[in-house]
Amino acid sequence: MVRRKPVLLLLCLTVLAPIVLYTDRLSSFSNSISNDNFIDNVSSLESTNAVKEPIGIIYVDNSRNSHQVSVQSRDGSAALESQEFPLRKSAEHKSRMLSATDNGSLSEKKGMIVQVVNRKIGMDDPKKSKAEEENKEVGSQQTKLNTTPAKEENKSEKHSQETTLKVDLEKLQTAPKDRNSSSTVMPDARVRQLRDQLIRAKAFLGLRAIRTNPQYFRELRLRIREVQRALGDAAKDTDLPRKANEKLKAMELTLAKGKQIQDDCAAVIKKLRAMLHSTEERLQVNRKQTMFLTQLAAKTVPKGLHCLPLRLSTEYFSLDPSQQQFPNQEKLEDPKLYHSALFSDNILAAAVVVNSTISNAKHPSNHVFHIVTDRLNYAAMRMWFLANPPGKATIQVQNIEEFTWLNASYSPILKQLGSQSTINYYFRSHHVKSDTNLKFRNPKYLSILNHLRFYLPEMFPKLNKVVFLDDDIVVQKDLTGLWTINLKGKVNGAVETCRESFHRFDRYLNFSNPLIAKNFDPHACGWAYGMNVFDLAEWRKQNITELYHSWQKLNHDRLLWKLGTLPPGLITFWNRTFPLDRSWHVLGLGYDPHVVQKEIEQAAVIHYNGNMKPWLEIGMPKYRNHWSKYINDDQVFLQDCNINL
Repeated sequence: MVRRKPVLLLLCLTVLAPIVLYTDRLSSFSNSISNDNFIDNVSSLESTNAVKEPIGIIYVDNSRNSHQVSVQSRDGSAALESQEFPLRKSAEHKSRMLSATDNGSLSEKKGMIVQVVNRKIGMDDPKKSKAEEENKEVGSQQTKLNTTPAKEENKSEKHSQETTLKVDLEKLQTAPKDRNSSSTVMPDARVRQLRDQLIRAKAFLGLRAIRTNPQYFRELRLRIREVQRALGDAAKDTDLPRKANEKLKAMELTLAKGKQIQDDCAAVIKKLRAMLHSTEERLQVNRKQTMFLTQLAAKTVPKGLHCLPLRLSTEYFSLDPSQQQFPNQEKLEDPKLYHSALFSDNILAAAVVVNSTISNAKHPSNHVFHIVTDRLNYAAMRMWFLANPPGKATIQVQNIEEFTWLNASYSPILKQLGSQSTINYYFRSHHVKSDTNLKFRNPKYLSILNHLRFYLPEMFPKLNKVVFLDDDIVVQKDLTGLWTINLKGKVNGAVETCRESFHRFDRYLNFSNPLIAKNFDPHACGWAYGMNVFDLAEWRKQNITELYHSWQKLNHDRLLWKLGTLPPGLITFWNRTFPLDRSWHVLGLGYDPHVVQKEIEQAAVIHYNGNMKPWLEIGMPKYRNHWSKYINDDQVFLQDCNINL
């Protein structure tokens, strides 16, 4: 027994003592390991440069419009709460409160906070998405390890939100205003507001609840008249009178009363929709009237331009026959000179084309102009150029009736222009199907002068190359280079107009017709008449005129294209057109107010294609000077007809 007691005592010491010591060390070691691992994990996450928010009680996942805040619950699980916060930069995260474990030292807490707060978010890291997923997993694990009491969690969360809101408010107060932000005051805001008030007030007038309240009805009408007088024709806030603000406030109060009287939103919406529909219908009617009046103005000859040919014709027939002839007639068939063809019944327009060409020519004596007009303007056209000779250049004026070979039996277009269906199409449009595009009903298409361009080889049999000029163009540079361009076997040299997609073949030709769809590309680039170089020798070789005739016969019912010269020109010269540099010919001055000024200045020829011709009152003033400077206002015939341009 004596020996057993020492043995048992030693046994207890050797067995139980290590267990006690091991347990004590284990508890302290586990706490130490927990804290060290936490800091090591945070440090390792810092090095990835992709952590989005500090890891602790609060975990923020940045999204575009809001943050998801992960708050540890009492049982240690992570609960997500959606909070609406503005996006903040990394510097704002310094205000967040972080909590460490209970057994961690103060120095360990500070070290962890410094490490997490001072890291960079790495928003532009290409591996951001992968790092964010790893960060979320680590954040979830660390949240579970955290044993902070619920009170401290709530306190920390509340403190973090308050700090964040304070920072955001300070930032909004000190940040500069964004010009593009919705809070920026719109220009002429008062004018817009007054107009909106008028619309709302008129909508109220049509409501039953308002009409049954005579006192408010009279007040509303009075406010409408006051706002209308204050608004007037003002387009800017600076145009409004001083009392406009008072009228605006008074109207707003009256409209507020109307809201109380009329609380049926469905009725208000219905009335506004009816007003919108009515306004759209009136807009469509006004657009059609504008289009019609514009076409009418384009077709109408101004009084002065009607007087001019009469005055010139009278003067021409008073001349002796010897005085009615032009000099240098021997140059008319010389193929070595620069020949230009111009077909027009507008004397003033033809004069500008000739004057501008000669004024900018390096060698005017080498230029020959072949002008063809109708019988009515033949004498007047000759008299103008006899009284205003173009320097050393040669002029020829011909009557279209001199070309006896051009008759209905030879030309299909002449036969079609004289048909009853064509006459009905122009002059009895109310008996036929209405055409949405009124420009195709312009009677100029009835004139054979518009189609003479397809008979250039027959008109000038001894010439090899001719430059065709429209009468609504102005020449600004020397055109000598046009006659030296190598067309590389092509017949027509022209500037293409397909910078915009709508200037392609499908705009001019009917591709629903199988004959057109089979032979042409709807996306092919169109080109412009107005300034064209024609190789007449190649024209005759390829028999282009006969090809033109065959297509005109197929279009006798206008199913392939509407009347005009560009659609048959696109067909006739398909794959036979050489593209010229765009600087040779700039178009749009007769319809486009946004032609680039630099392009106009650099162009050799500017073209007033469209309805707004420079000799008409509807012509755009910003472009008229380029045309009118080639007219001599001191000319006696212009003064007699009171023509001032």
